[in-house]
Amino acid sequence: MSQTGKYDAIVIGTGQAGPSLAVRLAKAGQKVAIVERRAVGGTCVNTGCIPTKTMVASAYAAHLSFRSGDFGVRLPGPPAVDMKAVKARKDRIVATNRDGVTSWLRGTPGVDLVFGHARFESAARVRVGDALLEAPKVFVNVGGRPSVPPAMAGVGDTPFWTSSSMMGVDFVPPHLVVVGGSYVGLEFAQMYRRFGSEVTVVEMAPRLVAREDEDVSDAIRQILEREGITVRTGAECIALSKTAGGIRVHANCHEGDPDIEGSHLLLAVGRRPNTDDLGLDEAGVRTDARGNIEVDDRLRSSVPGIWALGDCNGRGAFTHTAYNDYEIVAANLLDGDPRRVTDRITAYALYVDPPLGRAGMTEAEARKAGHRLLVGKRPMTKVGRAVEKGEDQGFMKVVVDADTRQILGAAILGVGGDEVVHVLLDVMYARAPYTLVQRAMHIHPTVAELLPTLMGELKPA
Repeated sequence: MSQTGKYDAIVIGTGQAGPSLAVRLAKAGQKVAIVERRAVGGTCVNTGCIPTKTMVASAYAAHLSFRSGDFGVRLPGPPAVDMKAVKARKDRIVATNRDGVTSWLRGTPGVDLVFGHARFESAARVRVGDALLEAPKVFVNVGGRPSVPPAMAGVGDTPFWTSSSMMGVDFVPPHLVVVGGSYVGLEFAQMYRRFGSEVTVVEMAPRLVAREDEDVSDAIRQILEREGITVRTGAECIALSKTAGGIRVHANCHEGDPDIEGSHLLLAVGRRPNTDDLGLDEAGVRTDARGNIEVDDRLRSSVPGIWALGDCNGRGAFTHTAYNDYEIVAANLLDGDPRRVTDRITAYALYVDPPLGRAGMTEAEARKAGHRLLVGKRPMTKVGRAVEKGEDQGFMKVVVDADTRQILGAAILGVGGDEVVHVLLDVMYARAPYTLVQRAMHIHPTVAELLPTLMGELKPA
């Protein structure tokens, strides 16, 4: 590539939204540079969804092997976890995905894949090392990284892992202490407990995954504690320190010993956008107090010609929201289709086992918004498919507007919950009444077949 490159568009970052947008623009006849400073594929491919869910699958296999007697299956010997093999499998899957994205970009005419750290020099100029790239359109897709609170006492003197650095671990920590009782922390907590670690979760809030309804939080805690994970909530003043044998977390909780000693520490206390070293000031791009690039409903920044997609815009922190950002931008720019961020319904999953599939509002959110509610709830012990599989923890819950009869939200905490919830999500997008699901005939034996029954059990709440 020449010292100065002129393009129709520059995409900064190869996370979920970036490559798809670069290829779509190129196929529309535009010349595109896509810049990556580390590993192609972004968080999802390298340190997020793909590697962690690969390891969740290994942890599930371990858990099932230890439970084999419950199913009348006798193994030739006690099962054992080979963490080096677990890591090697994860690394192979990550490499395959990363290489696939790289080959896709390099093989697309009109796309230049540029490696290096991109910094704005103006709204239309981006420097990458010695090269200066110019384009009238720039799309920022730089993602985020684990947050390490500098004010947390002892954090600078205590060894710890983040969700990213933990991808390099190839052994079972004797006692893993997880600071952070939300989505990332709980997935790692259950995963390593199943690999054989003693695990303690420390959370500042009064309950785990505090954004969920209280009954969901309580059920998740019961699931984890049933597997031997110690949970400490209400940790008011967390302080870290190094010990001769590992680490210590001072939790200052109302119950239990205020000091928790372990062999290793995972900090899972949120994420922050990778926007602090892009030279956004040089381009005049506004950010909020958290560093997110401020965008409108079509993901345009405060500067004409600059868009922000994915985790760095504060409008969603998931792979699927990032991909939907790409779809929104492409639809507006190339299809004449005025899609908007506010058209989408909140949806995500928590990949503990059993998983939590979530769509729309929680019951608390719906009540706060002033809706008159109908609520249905059914334990997974009443779902034949769950009982047959020996995985009957959790419950199904749906929240409906009593006046419009439309589904406002759902929580499926149970086997297949991350898949089953899409039945309700699609009905929500269609703005159809809940009776559409109630009158549907579903296949037996499945988890989804109980959704019509659930809809027939709605009660005022």
